[in-house]
Amino acid sequence: MTEGRTVGRLLAVDWGERRIGLALSDEMQVLAGPLTTLTRRAGKRFPMAQLLEQVKQHNVVGIVVGLPLDESGAEGDAAHAARALADDIKRRAGGLEVTMWDERMTTARVLGAIREMGGKTRGRKEDVDAMAAALLLQHYLDARKGTAL
Repeated sequence: MTEGRTVGRLLAVDWGERRIGLALSDEMQVLAGPLTTLTRRAGKRFPMAQLLEQVKQHNVVGIVVGLPLDESGAEGDAAHAARALADDIKRRAGGLEVTMWDERMTTARVLGAIREMGGKTRGRKEDVDAMAAALLLQHYLDARKGTAL
């Protein structure tokens, strides 16, 4: 993120064709939690206005966009689409830093954790997407620990 910027909320975007999970960090950028899920109707554009409203409402200082790599770490169509989204967000978010972060297996891990705790995943797609965004953001925050930003 921005040099010297270790205070203020970060927003994570877990991109998907239909649903976009959002998560938010605390002000000290230590903990991440699910925020909401934006829905993209088939054939429609990404709901950028809704995303930018969340950025404004929560005084976000930086954005982390999930990079959906395949199991070998290669970029496919989804990763290219996520990069294009990150570029678009950067252009429209008023100069905020936008960082890409590997999101491999976040949704699968969230689904596994819910099942492991005895929960049901059916009918909870929106919750799962926001939780996947939170896991993505927490991985990012944890990876930065001990580094001067």
